[in-house]
Amino acid sequence: MSNTDILPNWEALVKKQLKTEDIYSILKKENLEGIEVKPFYSEVQKPLANLPKVEENTHLVARYHESLEEDVFAFILDHNVETLEQKTLFVNNKDLAGHISPQEEDQYYSLIDVFNENEGNIDDQLAKELLAKDFKRNICVDISLHQNAGAAIYQQLGIALSKTKELTEIYGPEILNKLIFRVAVGGNYFFEMAKLRAFKIVFNQLSKEYGLNEIPYIFAETSLRNKAVADNENNLIRSTLELAAAMIGGADAVFSSNYLVNRSTDISEEISFKQQIVLAYESIINVFEDASNGSYYVEDVTSQIAEKAWDLFVEMEEAGGYLVLLNQGVIQKKIYDQAVQEQQWVEEGKIKLIGVNLYPKLDVKRSIQDLYSEKEIKAVRWAEMFE
Repeated sequence: MSNTDILPNWEALVKKQLKTEDIYSILKKENLEGIEVKPFYSEVQKPLANLPKVEENTHLVARYHESLEEDVFAFILDHNVETLEQKTLFVNNKDLAGHISPQEEDQYYSLIDVFNENEGNIDDQLAKELLAKDFKRNICVDISLHQNAGAAIYQQLGIALSKTKELTEIYGPEILNKLIFRVAVGGNYFFEMAKLRAFKIVFNQLSKEYGLNEIPYIFAETSLRNKAVADNENNLIRSTLELAAAMIGGADAVFSSNYLVNRSTDISEEISFKQQIVLAYESIINVFEDASNGSYYVEDVTSQIAEKAWDLFVEMEEAGGYLVLLNQGVIQKKIYDQAVQEQQWVEEGKIKLIGVNLYPKLDVKRSIQDLYSEKEIKAVRWAEMFE
């Protein structure tokens, strides 16, 4: 007896549940990523191997506050703190990074990006100073800006690869295990899981071009793009889902940006960190190596994103690479076109933002032309249009 004889007819079951023959038009869901999403999945064409993490357990990272010293094991540091011992520290200030001399028991990671997006170059002196430091990871490749500016998922990953290639050509392939990738995770739950998984695939593929077999260190933070000034509680829910997607997708460290937009309080900082604690200790999703492996849907989307990201990377390299395209304004224009289309979907209600364009409280206050520029990569929140 063949497998087809014993498997249920999934299409017939779906039709029965929906009480219609026309399931494809009902279940079809458009997306701006160019990803084909099927109404149901009964198999996966390209089964994926388990995708590992660098860290055994995902680091739960809080912005440093003295009240958290006893309970938190990983901090983002914007200023020097003398009393910290046996902590994992992510340095977020280049002047501070220059003054730190790690001891053996310290674990320091740099969140300093040596790319100057506005001037279109690499700060070579800064890069050499960071590489000389005894950090666990020395240089950050920051693509969180690109997500918050409205870049598509495959564009974020293609840009990450192209920036990596620039660094590798200048400082050698050995830099690949000295990099940390700062990624913003948005609200498209399963797509964002697939984004992190796809990046592991394409980064590993790039490392093999240099005869290596590396996996990326991923520092994932919650997105600013879908947050609203007047919806603090909704922001909290959104960022919790983003943290979960990051952990399930296999991030090595996660950080929850403050759910209060453009302001911060001690209480909001504490609650932002406790989101991670609840997910980690009550759901234990931070300990799995690849929790979504085996999901036909996630694996299919992962494969599609990886293919599109690699194709964009190759296209960018053939056109001269990240810095050349940045100086030509090509990168800015690609992100602008994607971001404007996405913002139009928000305005039309195709992308739903509770309290903003669904059950709205506000009218449109700023036009798309006011929010975006073809010549600048800048973070723009969807809700700014209505605020």
